[in-house]
Amino acid sequence: MSDPRVIKKYPNRRLYDTVESRYITLADVRRLVVDRIDFIVVDKKNNADITRSILLQVIAEQEQLADPILSEELLVGVIRAHGSPLHASISAQLAEVMRSFLAQQPPRERPKTAVPAELPPRVRPPEEAFKSLAPARETNLVK
Repeated sequence: MSDPRVIKKYPNRRLYDTVESRYITLADVRRLVVDRIDFIVVDKKNNADITRSILLQVIAEQEQLADPILSEELLVGVIRAHGSPLHASISAQLAEVMRSFLAQQPPRERPKTAVPAELPPRVRPPEEAFKSLAPARETNLVK
């Protein structure tokens, strides 16, 4: 396997593709993802790997379009999960769901590497995990 393409992020917030020798946009980064081109984004100042941060920016840009994938409920749940005791469990379950979904797709649509192969065991179903993060509400129980 060849080394991933290196994208450098400069202090002026511009992204530079070292293979194409040109500045690129988040739309270009999205194209790399869709085309299944392995890449890494590094901060020019300190050589830190900031790939996740850039991918989150691509997702945020896509979610502003007319037909978002991520519901508000899911986004709120993810925010609440950070720092909670269920953090690792929710992360593992989301990865498991994505891997399962991608496994059902025709081979030509599968990315090279979607999620890690090894995941921690499931602790509880995702709906239970998110419910435990929601504020307590009064409910009328009928017996």
